[in-house]
Amino acid sequence: MTETNTQQVIHAVSTAVKSKTDVHHKIKDITLRALTLHQLDTENIKAVAEAVSQGIHDGVADQDEQAKDLFMHAVTALDNALAIAAEASTLAIEEAAANVADYSRHDLNEAINDLKDRESLFFDTLEKIAKDGNQRVADIINDFITHARQSGTAVGEQTLIALDALKDLPKLSKDIIVSSAVATTSTLAQIGSGILLGIAESLQPNPEKK
Repeated sequence: MTETNTQQVIHAVSTAVKSKTDVHHKIKDITLRALTLHQLDTENIKAVAEAVSQGIHDGVADQDEQAKDLFMHAVTALDNALAIAAEASTLAIEEAAANVADYSRHDLNEAINDLKDRESLFFDTLEKIAKDGNQRVADIINDFITHARQSGTAVGEQTLIALDALKDLPKLSKDIIVSSAVATTSTLAQIGSGILLGIAESLQPNPEKK
């Protein structure tokens, strides 16, 4: 994301939290929209997760007794959005695997490995925000992380489902090589972004406007 995009996301998320109304839906929508602005690769996902997390922190920081509840509504929205992104990445990998002549073994394996790291990325992002934020919010974040590591997350669950589905993909020949500069992990990320955009639009109140 550009610096302008990042600041827009932080502001939008912070405003949504402070509104105290329909927080989960608003932040999930903001996150999905931000994710579809660029290709669905690790760099973009990390940038969006960090911006959303910072916005959540800023929105919760000046709250009192509602701080924890607002944080939970917000952070589960981020978790759900990352799970949807993981689903989109999985569909992109499955689509690519159906056209193995255009992709290398390395490309698909790299995409699958990136998918494995989605839950870790979620936790790492929250830990970074907790470390750099005020102590009261940091305590709320760290409590959530401790609980979530034990009980699981939406993105972690979706990743397990994805990996289970992907293990049945046709085994790729070691002789397959990239035949085009277009057929790379970047292409996979672009496919994933298109799929995610379709999913995000389907979740809108008026999907017939797609």
